[in-house]
Amino acid sequence: MIRHHRVRAASGRILVPSLVFVGMVVAVISSLGAPLIPAVAAADNVSLSDAQWSLTISFLVSAVATPLMGRLGDGPHRRAVILTGLGIVTVGGVLAALPLGFASLLTGRGLQGVGLGLVPLGMAVARDALPVERARPAVATLSITTAAGIGLGYPITGLIAQYGGLHAAFWFGAAVSALAFVVATLVIPSSAHHPPRRLDASGAVLLGAALTGLLLAISEGGSWGWTSARLVVVGALSLAGLAGWVLLELRRTHPLVEVRLLRLRTVFTADVTVLLTGVGFYLLVSLMTRFVQTPLSSGYGLGASTTVAGLVLLPFSAASLAASKIAPALVRRVSAGAVTPIGSGVMVLSMLMFTYARDNLWEIIVIMGIAGLGVGCILAVLPGFIVGSVPAHETGSALSFNQVLRYIGFAVGSALSAVVLQAHTAPGRALPEGDGYTVAGLTSCGVWVLTAAVTLVLPRLRTRTSARAVREEPVHAVREEVDGGRPRQIGNIVRTVPNVNDDASPGTRMGS
Repeated sequence: MIRHHRVRAASGRILVPSLVFVGMVVAVISSLGAPLIPAVAAADNVSLSDAQWSLTISFLVSAVATPLMGRLGDGPHRRAVILTGLGIVTVGGVLAALPLGFASLLTGRGLQGVGLGLVPLGMAVARDALPVERARPAVATLSITTAAGIGLGYPITGLIAQYGGLHAAFWFGAAVSALAFVVATLVIPSSAHHPPRRLDASGAVLLGAALTGLLLAISEGGSWGWTSARLVVVGALSLAGLAGWVLLELRRTHPLVEVRLLRLRTVFTADVTVLLTGVGFYLLVSLMTRFVQTPLSSGYGLGASTTVAGLVLLPFSAASLAASKIAPALVRRVSAGAVTPIGSGVMVLSMLMFTYARDNLWEIIVIMGIAGLGVGCILAVLPGFIVGSVPAHETGSALSFNQVLRYIGFAVGSALSAVVLQAHTAPGRALPEGDGYTVAGLTSCGVWVLTAAVTLVLPRLRTRTSARAVREEPVHAVREEVDGGRPRQIGNIVRTVPNVNDDASPGTRMGS
């Protein structure tokens, strides 16, 4: 008995580092396509726009797989879902690495996209297996791994491709995926004690088709034309599909995603905020990596190599991970709800610096470090809004939907940077004018100002309507009690609120 307790204690100590390692691995792998696009185009004799699909297809697959994995992971098969996902990612890495042609590479990259659905499942594992005081920081760190991993993935893959060739980078992805599989096999606990959950197959198909169409329209808008009939039709059908999916889920007894939870102010605010954060984050990454590599002959670029452009992102990754330690201190001093506008303000500062002070490499490094603190603080607190508001058995599904919105934000941010720079590119020229980056920087400032406004305004607008909305259409779930609060019955939900008035902000309700 004593030996069994010691084994469980040891497993608990290594669980969080193992989950962070798995999260970093899948985030690094998701960014494998970005630095290698020119090399893919040259190796497989395809255009740059076609080679871009080596990145796009991962996001398309992840948008479909993430909600499915989240729902399956809320039941007794979470461990099996995680291991299966890592196995698929490993197979995808091997397919992408083998010199079998462009079709094989795209297939492999698509399979690797499944891995992006594992991060919210890792958060669900942390909530389920750890005491509250350890689960909070673990969930915060896991949320940051997506952004920090992209910052690590760019320089790592750039260096490997430079010295070992294109396929060596994909072999690296396969190897670390296999290592992550072994680690997960050893430490991921069973969730067999959870009741089985029915899978809403028709809802999954409809959501997958709608998200695929939406991301396709966003990703291909530049090549199709933003006013083209094809884009308008695909976009309209996708939005109609999403609307139909919401109506379908509201009628389901066991929906793929419990959309009624969006009527809880903390969940709704977290989902809108993460969408805007994804836009701002990928707008930053797209602008920075392109600007740093712009030739000196343009009159404004730094003329750096792909490897240097990747290394510029390392300060962002380091600062975002540091933010997972800073954010709890901020929460204790001000509240979780106040951290998101603070982080947005830090991002406005970083983008103002980029707009008006970007002539030297050291300035770019400082900008990226500041940006890492801003994004890291925001991503550190957002999952807590959801984890503290939804029933335990809805954690995986709710976090997975939040993750999908983050990926949609990534796609929008990437497309937005391309649109702004293309608008400042003279006909017949390959490079935009320097003013294009100034406008793009100010556009990014606007995104972060909007993010701050959302986090300040939405909770107050929804405070008086959330409870009534849930009463009218209750979620068939029982809310777990969180420390520091008192349970309150609303329909079939037991919500927990602190000993303050109902007008408290989400941050106040979350506690430290």
